[in-house]
Amino acid sequence: MDKRLEAVGRLLDIMDELREKCPWDRKQTFDSLRMNTIEETYELADAILDHDLNEIRKELGDLLLHVVFYSKMGSEQQAFDLGDVANGICDKLVFRHPHVFGDTQADNAEQVKQNWEDIKLKEKAQAHEKKRVLSGVPRSLPAMVKAYRIGEKAASAGFDWEKREDVWAKVREEIGEVQHEIDARDRRRTEAEFGDLFFALINAARLYGVDPEAALEQSNRKFIERFAHIEDRAEQQGLTLREMTLEQMDALWDEAKIRENR
Repeated sequence: MDKRLEAVGRLLDIMDELREKCPWDRKQTFDSLRMNTIEETYELADAILDHDLNEIRKELGDLLLHVVFYSKMGSEQQAFDLGDVANGICDKLVFRHPHVFGDTQADNAEQVKQNWEDIKLKEKAQAHEKKRVLSGVPRSLPAMVKAYRIGEKAASAGFDWEKREDVWAKVREEIGEVQHEIDARDRRRTEAEFGDLFFALINAARLYGVDPEAALEQSNRKFIERFAHIEDRAEQQGLTLREMTLEQMDALWDEAKIRENR
């Protein structure tokens, strides 16, 4: 027997037993597990950013447990089981990859992506759903990821800048509008214009092949490391941060940057 199938079978057996005998597992519902699933997804994302294959393996296991857990609850309600889940994704993959399983031509990743979006719209038409290009963007996505996906889907329908360099005019326009509302002391409008500026910058990242979420997380981590260096050096000097001048902290910040480059 294939060891992979054997391992999945073992997981299914364990889930059956937990659902029957463990008070915590027994009381869980789709709603109660939702936030746990989101947290596990972020932990997997962290492991991917760290390029830690061992942690990626562990976090994939945690996510797989959630797939099995939801499938078990689905089977209890006689709605679906893990087999239905697996067959559903198999059918979808075959249908959405006609360049592999059919006679459609796709010579590069962009063509594959465009075909995928076109097929999804056809699926909605067949299901008699309204053909909205952006309806496939999940409502619960974090705002930055959602903005990126909205930009991608709009671009797949032809609504995009003709040349990627043109996006910078939009960014500059949004910066000007933010400044105008700041000068007008209109807090509500300032918030709205900041949102427009972020949206334009996320689209700029998309056009230049940059994942804005990953880029911002790199900056977050860089800032944390540099700030920790300032704290450590302040402690070595017998000072608290509040006792230091901004100029002293800036000097230590530059010191941290030099250390990074080395």
